[in-house]
Amino acid sequence: MTTAIERNEPAHFVLSAAQRWLAPVRERLGDDFLSAYLTGGAMNPGFDPTKRHVNVLVVTRELPIGKLDGLAAAIPHSQKPPHIDPMFLTMQQVQRSLDVFPIEWLDLKERHWRLEGVDLFDTLEVPQTYLRLQIEQELRGKHLRLKQEYLTGAAHPEYLHAALARLASGFHTLFRSLIRLHGEAPPATLERVIARVAEIHDLDAGALQGAHKLRALRKHPGAEETRAIFKAFLTQVERLTSAVDALRVP
Repeated sequence: MTTAIERNEPAHFVLSAAQRWLAPVRERLGDDFLSAYLTGGAMNPGFDPTKRHVNVLVVTRELPIGKLDGLAAAIPHSQKPPHIDPMFLTMQQVQRSLDVFPIEWLDLKERHWRLEGVDLFDTLEVPQTYLRLQIEQELRGKHLRLKQEYLTGAAHPEYLHAALARLASGFHTLFRSLIRLHGEAPPATLERVIARVAEIHDLDAGALQGAHKLRALRKHPGAEETRAIFKAFLTQVERLTSAVDALRVP
């Protein structure tokens, strides 16, 4: 089953800030400029630009080392949010990294907002050959990191809370990629993404949600509850890693 891609328009405040930031950058790039996009968290419902940076991808024809200083001098910097976190890539770099970073490029292809220039994502084809392998690699790395964090921080709930909040944020893109690997376009909200991953792989959605709910709390809910949430999430990640390892993708 394939569903339509759901795309949220970024907040006007975020769009305006990104466009103001882009103006001098685009002018300095001149004919080398191809396009620019809002990406990442700014595409999520409820994105708060006072707490998180705004990701902007700028694609150029060329970006030789000799022009870096001039471009660096043109990049605006602000002491007040929203803060722009840019990534500059040449079109050649984009094309040559599609097979190396399929997770990232598939996510960008589905979740971007064009600020200016042609929409290169319309014709960008991301090969899925290595998608399952990259997902498994990322899951195994995160599972190992979660276990180590628990072993070294079990006696300190504030440490566990901070570690889980930090590590849980990296699962959103992986969960979305798992849904794509299943042949579907992922839902727009994190809650629905987690629910669908749990359904596909027969996991406990509540345990997967728990880590992200804990991440939203300023203070941990107590030592026992924090450890229970952490271990429940760790258990589901271990099960998910095994499930992805057993997948056979053409």
